Amino acid sequence: MAFDFKKEYKEFYLPPAKPEIITVPAMSFIAVRGKGDPNEEEGAYKQAIGLLYGIAFTIKMSKKGDHRIEGYYDYVVPPLEGLWQQEGSQGMDYSRKDKLCWISMIRLPDFVTRADFEWAVSEAERKKKQDFSKVEFFTYDEGLCMQCMHIGPYDNEPATVAMMDELTAREGYVTDITDTRLHHEIYLSDARKTAPEKLRTVIRHPIKRNSI
Repeated sequence: MAFDFKKEYKEFYLPPAKPEIITVPAMSFIAVRGKGDPNEEEGAYKQAIGLLYGIAFTIKMSKKGDHRIEGYYDYVVPPLEGLWQQEGSQGMDYSRKDKLCWISMIRLPDFVTRADFEWAVSEAERKKKQDFSKVEFFTYDEGLCMQCMHIGPYDNEPATVAMMDELTAREGYVTDITDTRLHHEIYLSDARKTAPEKLRTVIRHPIKRNSI
């Protein structure tokens, strides 16, 4: 049976629908950076997702080709994730999606090295006759965080974030969103096939001890 990150690492992908504190280790991803409204048809965000899955499945299906990745095991491609910030703001204004800056990403199994990633980019470009140069090998060490499962439309996330902020303060922490520690979302539902009220999204915020 293929290794499924969501099932094997439930603490990272299937948190309860109430906030909790967690320490997240460093992980490697394939990633594409961009700006703009993620809902824009044929926009940069949707193009980025296409690039990511092109590389993700090139690596997964390498088992059927001549390229051998050391330590390879069969696995389910992990869910799409996103790191988000907004130009000129520490928070998230959901009415100004055109000002969003994002890093769209998919987790890599630990056996994938930078050399394997570079092979996958070359292989995808060769087979698909497409430019994949925007995709990067990205390591993110998140550390101490507050997270929660958000159920419902993306635009309703502020209510879940408010619950997270309340527990953060109650436990003696503060939210620590910076240029390198960002608002993090993990998408467990396919928005094209799931009713908005049933969407499941992990929301994760970096935190640190309140020094006051």
